[in-house]
Amino acid sequence: MIDNSRRRAKSWPYPRRIRLESELRKAAAAWFAERGFEQHTRYPFCLARRDLWPQNTIDSDVVAYVQSEIATREAQGRGFPLHDWVHHGLSSQAMLFNLVGPLIVRNDLAPLRDVFAQQGIPWPPQADRPVLEYEDRNVFNEDSGQPTSVDLVFADDTAPRVFVEAKLVEPEFGGCSVFRDGDCDGRNPVPDLAGCYLHHIGRRYWTVLEKHRLLEGPLGTDASCVLANHYQFFREVGLALENDGVFVLLSDERSPVFWCDGPLGERGLMAHLLKLVPGSLRHRIARVSIQQLVGAIKATGRHAWIAEFERKYALGH
Repeated sequence: MIDNSRRRAKSWPYPRRIRLESELRKAAAAWFAERGFEQHTRYPFCLARRDLWPQNTIDSDVVAYVQSEIATREAQGRGFPLHDWVHHGLSSQAMLFNLVGPLIVRNDLAPLRDVFAQQGIPWPPQADRPVLEYEDRNVFNEDSGQPTSVDLVFADDTAPRVFVEAKLVEPEFGGCSVFRDGDCDGRNPVPDLAGCYLHHIGRRYWTVLEKHRLLEGPLGTDASCVLANHYQFFREVGLALENDGVFVLLSDERSPVFWCDGPLGERGLMAHLLKLVPGSLRHRIARVSIQQLVGAIKATGRHAWIAEFERKYALGH
């Protein structure tokens, strides 16, 4: 039985996330070691301390840009949520700094716009102003704690319009902490929202979803609360819709978590969750792969640093 199941496992027609994570860990550990950086004693794919995060960033101009953003927001009484594990070689935040950061500091967003156009993603005119780690407490009335944060937003003169969430080796979109902590049984609170703790304390997640007709379907009728496990996805989609924008997932093609194709059809969370979204809104939600963006950057011939990105993240192997 064991030998048979192991043999059958090798014939599974979709990639396995754990294999990608293992490959990226080896690449990150080697990249840090080659540069003589101080690595974590138990986890060599991670720098020794969080304050070393600049060493996880390929371009020093990007480090300066991020540090300037942090200082500016602190002076304004606003936050810049630098992730707890931004010094981890597999940090999706650090990956975004390394992939899109150089385009920002060089004022060359053309590769990103080109990839979006290829995927049929509308890029609103003049929405070229980038904002890393965008937050708006007012949309969901998040008056305390960490508000909904999107990794990268492109804004025009009036509002943010393109909302980009980056993922690398994550096994999921973030779930609801109330459910995770055991303070919710996971049942769908629609239509009696009094049963949702977050709604009770004044958060407007359900209100925004209802406003944009996202509850007209499985989100409003399923027995289980879809936000319990996919809380992050629907919050960020709601944030984009409130701003008449589009939500875009940037993820790795080698991971089966968010999207992959094969003989049994499309799989992954994006394929699954899009089916829960009314058809009239699906054009406002899209995906772009890291590999597609890397290809577009290379095609310009303007960005020699992209070769180092490919090394760091074991691309082209």
